[in-house]
Amino acid sequence: MKVLKGIWKWGKRLFVVLFVGQLIYIVLLKWVNPPITFTQIGSLLHGRGFHQQNRPAAAVSENARLAVIASEDQLFPDHNGFDWTQIQKAIEYNQKKPGRIRGASTISQQTAKNVFLWQGRGWIRKSLEAYFTFMIENIWGKKRILEVYLNVAEMGSGIFGIEQAAQTYFNKPARSLTAFEAAAIAAVLPNPVKRKVKPMSPEVSKRAREIVQQMNFLKPDRDIQRLIRR
Repeated sequence: MKVLKGIWKWGKRLFVVLFVGQLIYIVLLKWVNPPITFTQIGSLLHGRGFHQQNRPAAAVSENARLAVIASEDQLFPDHNGFDWTQIQKAIEYNQKKPGRIRGASTISQQTAKNVFLWQGRGWIRKSLEAYFTFMIENIWGKKRILEVYLNVAEMGSGIFGIEQAAQTYFNKPARSLTAFEAAAIAAVLPNPVKRKVKPMSPEVSKRAREIVQQMNFLKPDRDIQRLIRR
């Protein structure tokens, strides 16, 4: 019994230390960029390399912010981190076609996954993703979430962040991206390892044009404007 009590005592202490530590880390990342992520480590281990240049929101084109919202999460300004309608649709689709998996991750969920967790679909990871999504929504806010997302998302094989993508694909800084260039980068986000911007595949070119149309539709929205302004 003494051994079990000792294990329980130290287990509780370890839990408290880990909980406080991750909370401090989340708060710190409101102002400091993540040093490295599990996805970036995985990219190195799989031989894809790791190339990244962090940039503050002020050094990134409004087109880039608008493009990822148009491509990945058009309700980003309105939800609390989770798009419950899309989640329900994804659940129903996956039940009907278990061989095909449809996701419903918001930009907030993708940011939580990219910064704190590993790639995968297990229930443990999804539960942790929900927790971290809730925390960054309440601690960071939408603008910081979008800024971090644009710095940590993989936008090509081993290419992380909008600045590295802009320099690699278009030989220019992220602040100078046109609407189509930003849309082309956003077009690879569902599968950045396989989809190509340079040379641009027909699939990416078509998707980029569709994203530009959505960007033009969303741009006048006041809530969108508040998020994309430098």
